[in-house]
Amino acid sequence: MMQSDEITIRIAGSIVMSENPAATLRSWRQRLNIRQAALAKKMKVSPSVLSDYENGRRPSPGIAFIRRYIQALVELANVTRSIDLLNQQTLSNEPEPILVLGEYVAPVKASEVVDALRAEVLAGSDMLDWSVYGYTVLDSIRTIYALSGFGFYKIFGSTTERVLVFTKVGLGRSPLVAIRVSQLKPRMVILHGPKVVDPLAIELAKRERIILGLARSISESEIALKLQELNQTHLS
Repeated sequence: MMQSDEITIRIAGSIVMSENPAATLRSWRQRLNIRQAALAKKMKVSPSVLSDYENGRRPSPGIAFIRRYIQALVELANVTRSIDLLNQQTLSNEPEPILVLGEYVAPVKASEVVDALRAEVLAGSDMLDWSVYGYTVLDSIRTIYALSGFGFYKIFGSTTERVLVFTKVGLGRSPLVAIRVSQLKPRMVILHGPKVVDPLAIELAKRERIILGLARSISESEIALKLQELNQTHLS
């Protein structure tokens, strides 16, 4: 059953991945059966302004507008119970985005994770002495497109003080936007795949006080092994 936080993440992810964010905003409102006038009232903007954004007559909406739009949309969808309808439409055979999830037997410093994954630190270098207590390796594409198929809270295992590793990443913007609009925040995010990272992803990590790293020189198959080996290091 898809909860409010999950639908928020799913909408945000689809907007970020869309080549036409305005049309995607409109399609979600229509899919949730929310009237434009009702949404405009909830957002405290005029219906004409909202219509202009949805039809691409204004510049592409920024993060602040998108966040207000999604929050208002989800709140109205909860009131009208249209989220229940969306749950009924959700396919149960969506691929599992979580590739590996584990907890550490003892605190592991963020710097140890950086070293193990041979990652370049893009944000939060002043927080590398902080500890993580678990790790989750995620398929980035499946995470964005299949969030309605599993509980978003599963990503965080027993604690949010963990490292999330996103594989198959394009420019890194989508995972950070999804985290930005979520109530739950990881201590650390490692992106695997891109040669360069979107500056917006770095800026969002800084705003959320999340350690952000880029792992270029390690294969996807090695990631889980290196994270698991940190447990053995602290057991010995």
